[in-house]
Parts: sequence; structure tokens; C-alpha cells
Amino acid sequence: MKRTLLATVLAFAFAGAAAAAPLTYKIDANHTDVVASWSHFGFSNPIAHFGQVDGSITYDPAKPSSSSVEVTIPLAGLNSHVAAFDEHLRSEDFFDAAKYPTITFKSTQVEAAGDKKLKVSGDLTVHGVTKPVVLDVTINKVGEQPLAKRAAAGFDASTTIKRSDFGIAKYVPNVSDEVTIHITTEAIVPKPDAAKQ
Repeated sequence: MKRTLLATVLAFAFAGAAAAAPLTYKIDANHTDVVASWSHFGFSNPIAHFGQVDGSITYDPAKPSSSSVEVTIPLAGLNSHVAAFDEHLRSEDFFDAAKYPTITFKSTQVEAAGDKKLKVSGDLTVHGVTKPVVLDVTINKVGEQPLAKRAAAGFDASTTIKRSDFGIAKYVPNVSDEVTIHITTEAIVPKPDAAKQ
């Protein structure tokens, strides 16, 4: 009887541990957008979208410090809705996309920051230069994605960087050095067969 009771308790303990285990989600590029905005001579505040985002998010709600993020943003996905301006942004004046075709972010620390809030510190690499940044993150939702029928997680995040820190200083200060970045992302646990590929 005691053995049966012990086995039952252990089973529940392991089940609880398994339920609390962190999940790794693949970023859904169709529902992810990175938006940068800045001041143009004080007259306007243009924006540019960065799509085609690829990467993964490991999230542990029970222990946020066990979470991590790794993202690649190809400059091929840059879109300001003005083709000529896109080409200028990709040119040597700014991103020099021919030489540095991607932007990457890799987290170094994740901390709880209040109800549905996280602070995600990490290394951002732009234009071949890596600098530490901190993302202020809101946890939008964690649960089953109703169409995919798989576990999913959604987050919004924001930060402000100085583009001159990354060697992109053309027209500073008339075109602002500070660039505000807003991110929205949805990520889904891959299908079992996709994980094996």
C-alpha cells in the first residue's frame, strides 16, 4: 500500500515537472513584425518594417531565467513601402546589406519584470557590430493556437538604440541617432516531424 502511494505521489510530481518544463517555439514569420521608427529633421517620423524573421523562443513561465531568444532578421525583408527608399536603406549609406545581409539578436538574460512583463537582455548585431540591448517585453498570450492546434506564445517588445553605436551614422543628428524598435511576434511549437528534419 505504501509503495503504491509513493508511486502515485512520484507520478504526480513528475507529471507536474513535465507540465512546467520550458517549451521551445519557432517564430511564425507571417505573424511577426519588427518596426523601426526615427525622426527625419523633426518634420516626420518615418517607419520601416523588417519581415521574414526567423528564430526560436524558449519560454519557461515557472522560471523566466531559463528562457531564451535567438533571432535572425534578413535585410531582404526590409520594407518601408517605398522601393527607392528601401534600396537606400540597404545601401552603404546605412545597412550595407550586400556586406551585412542579416541582423541578429541572441539573449543573454531573461528576467521577470512584473505581471506579464519580462526584461530580455541580449546581444544585437547590426552592420557587423555587436552591442548589448535590453528589450521590454509584454507576454500577450501563452496557450494552444486554435488553427495550428499546437502550443503557441505571443509577445510584444520594445527598445531604443543609437544607430551610430552600430556604425550607421549618416545624417546624424538631423536624421535622429535614436531609433525606436517595436516588435510583435507569435511563435508555435514545431510539428514533431518538422523537429526531426
